[in-house]
Amino acid sequence: LRLEAGLLSCMGMQILIGQLDPLTEQQMMGICGLQHSSEQAEEALAQGLQQLHQSLADTVAAGTLNDGTPGPNYMAIMAIALEKLASLESFYQQADNLRQQTLHQTRRILTTRQAARCFLSIGEYYRRLRALSSLWASRPRENFIGTESLSPTGTELQGMQHHHQPQQNQFSGF
Repeated sequence: LRLEAGLLSCMGMQILIGQLDPLTEQQMMGICGLQHSSEQAEEALAQGLQQLHQSLADTVAAGTLNDGTPGPNYMAIMAIALEKLASLESFYQQADNLRQQTLHQTRRILTTRQAARCFLSIGEYYRRLRALSSLWASRPRENFIGTESLSPTGTELQGMQHHHQPQQNQFSGF
């Protein structure tokens, strides 16, 4: 599980900057500073989350014997695991706060027109990620079992392209 707390990844910010009207030097410095601070906060959250996941896995594993049956301290260990799960919510609240702060700071740095274009681009970015995720989730599972091909055939690709045509961005003339 990857925690993407900030507005966009480093790569996403670079793509986004290319979509905006020419930025002033002050705006570019503001965006770079925001990107840097967001990356640091996101990395700290991701490291904490990774440590929590490992601790949770260790706790759950400690609750079973080698044969998979519950050990003598099973209930106590599961109570500890539940406490650790509760702290998981805190990580996601912090990530959401970081996302909101990044959006507010972005709006302060950019002009109204630039911010509108920025937020529309972000919406389009996430729309495409959802479409890709949906396409990935709906792929035939039998292609990954046995010796069958791992990639779709040409006719399968044509079918996917037909059903998943990218929509023309209605705001491209912004």
